[in-house]
Amino acid sequence: MILEMKVPSPGESITEVEIAEWLVQDGDYVEKDQAIAEVDSDKATLELPAEASGIITLKAEEGDAVEVGQVVCLIDTSASKPEGSSSDAPSTFKGGDEGGNTNAEKDLAKDQKAAKDTNPKAENPAKETYASGVASPAAKKVLAEKGMDAKAVAGTGKDGRITKDDAVKAVPSMGTPSGGNRSSHNSKMSMLRRKVAERLVEAKNTTAMLTTFNEVDMSPIFELRNEYKETFKAKHGVGLGFMSFFTLAVVRALKMYPAVNSMIDGKEMLTYDFVDISIAVSGPKGLMVPVIRNAENLSFRGVEAEVKRLALRARDGQITVDEMTGGTFTISNGGVFGSMLSTPIINPPQSGILGMHNIVERPVAINGHVEIRPIMYVALSYDHRIIDGKESVGFLVAIKEALENPTELLMDNDIKRALEL
Repeated sequence: MILEMKVPSPGESITEVEIAEWLVQDGDYVEKDQAIAEVDSDKATLELPAEASGIITLKAEEGDAVEVGQVVCLIDTSASKPEGSSSDAPSTFKGGDEGGNTNAEKDLAKDQKAAKDTNPKAENPAKETYASGVASPAAKKVLAEKGMDAKAVAGTGKDGRITKDDAVKAVPSMGTPSGGNRSSHNSKMSMLRRKVAERLVEAKNTTAMLTTFNEVDMSPIFELRNEYKETFKAKHGVGLGFMSFFTLAVVRALKMYPAVNSMIDGKEMLTYDFVDISIAVSGPKGLMVPVIRNAENLSFRGVEAEVKRLALRARDGQITVDEMTGGTFTISNGGVFGSMLSTPIINPPQSGILGMHNIVERPVAINGHVEIRPIMYVALSYDHRIIDGKESVGFLVAIKEALENPTELLMDNDIKRALEL
């Protein structure tokens, strides 16, 4: 019996996927539920499992865009598994002649002969001597005036010596290739990367995006983490990072400025009563934005556990479409890569995104005195069509206040209770 395997729907509104990689070869024997391919949608990479055991015949190439429901391979379920073979072991060919030469060795010999015939000088390269590349006194003077190195000039004199005429004719390099590697190659963008590119352009073209900046003194958070991070990790099994502080600070600020937790829906402004925080993370297939649902109901432990779970799934390529769908506001942490300052791009149809950056010790004025403090620059990009300057600045100031006074504004003056210690 021949089973037709069709592309399953990876999620609502997705009509097309791309064959990213076949994990088996045409004619292999596959087991039921064995991963036979990786497919890219515009939101995630998913594995395609075999629906039955048998000999597989591929009907699509890597890189092909295929519609949901399209047949991508056939499985002959009546075929029996070859003895002593493994479904994931590569097939080998052991053909040879009486002299012991394999076909591969013959092909190699042919290739080498063809290369030799194409380039007859390969066997007799130009002979190098003690004088090769050496400039005559007159040539040295000319080259010095031109600011050229003798190594960049081919000598035509005796034994390869550089003559004055060679130096006069030599043209100084003006960005001319200097013998280094100048190769290039093309690689097809994955469907996920293409979709990210489309959304970024869409955000730039369809929103009135502005960015406002501020700086945060991270000293209070540093002190809290230094004092409680070991106890927190021992109790909950996750570290006490910066993301929980920023996420809860964002939740507080969104309650104060609900317009930032809104988006345009036709001619109306849709404002959410819940907070779903999208977190921009770098995965093996590119930028991914998993969502922390109902962040307003989570504690420090809850946020850190969810961030860890989603980050691991994104890193391992296991993130699902549902886990990246939705979100009412986004947090992007470019600081982990060393970014000092940036203008993050809004994640449409959302209206705001907060950019975190690296923490650097800087001199700041404290009560009339200069002190060294760990400072982070933060940026809020927002859609000016529904968020006014007053709201955007007020929102970012609320973030700054919560991060600089977390004990009172995020922990209600009860640190151990807030950290569940």
